[in-house]
Amino acid sequence: MSRRRSDLLQAVRASGSCSVTELALRLGVSTETIRRHLQPLIEEGTLLRFHGGVMLPERAEEPPFQRRMQVNREAKLRIAQLVKDRVEDGDSLFLDNGTTTAYVADALAARSRLTIVTHSAHIAYRLASRNGNRVFMAGGELGGEDAAAFGASAIAFISQFKLRYALLSVGAITRAGELADFHLFEAEFSRAAMAQAEETWVIADHSKFGREASVTVCPLAAVDAVLTDSAPPEAFAAQCLEAGVAIVTPADQHA
Repeated sequence: MSRRRSDLLQAVRASGSCSVTELALRLGVSTETIRRHLQPLIEEGTLLRFHGGVMLPERAEEPPFQRRMQVNREAKLRIAQLVKDRVEDGDSLFLDNGTTTAYVADALAARSRLTIVTHSAHIAYRLASRNGNRVFMAGGELGGEDAAAFGASAIAFISQFKLRYALLSVGAITRAGELADFHLFEAEFSRAAMAQAEETWVIADHSKFGREASVTVCPLAAVDAVLTDSAPPEAFAAQCLEAGVAIVTPADQHA
């Protein structure tokens, strides 16, 4: 086995799963190089492919949401810390069904008297009956993978609330600077939450930048801030400056 493939295996074994972008950053090579060296490992069954990354075969039996929780885990934890430090006791938030949002929900255990509106059973479970929180969950049929409710009934439910923040874990931030997702119903929920919130924060790790997805959520200028784990690409930073969108990273915590 080549040194490159050995390094890839070691990186994946450390967390159980990794995105292609994360592996490229760790090893200091292009995503094309990562994909080329991953292919033999996938073909021989040493690693399994999933959308955007690879995992160890033993993780395949885990529910999809739990597998995605492990992708870019450290980056998501850093973003969760950023949110926790900006949310105050008594604040009100819309939270979507993303895995980054799940880490945010765990971090918000440090806060009290929050009002949370969500369509995710994962999020509701993490925050309900804790520290005087009030948690409202949209009803409807739950999706099999994410245990999240979608559709007209969920959107009608959240339209009854006016909250301070909407936190969106979008599927992609395109090269054009648009926020996008892979499913129409997720984009519809995001737009409905934005309409009911005073501020919208995008919570997205470094792997989302320059990614493409089929459904546009909104233009960059429609949000107030992007909270991410490291400095974004220069082109995106320039787009944020032009649109008046704040960028918040862990480096800002220590500035």
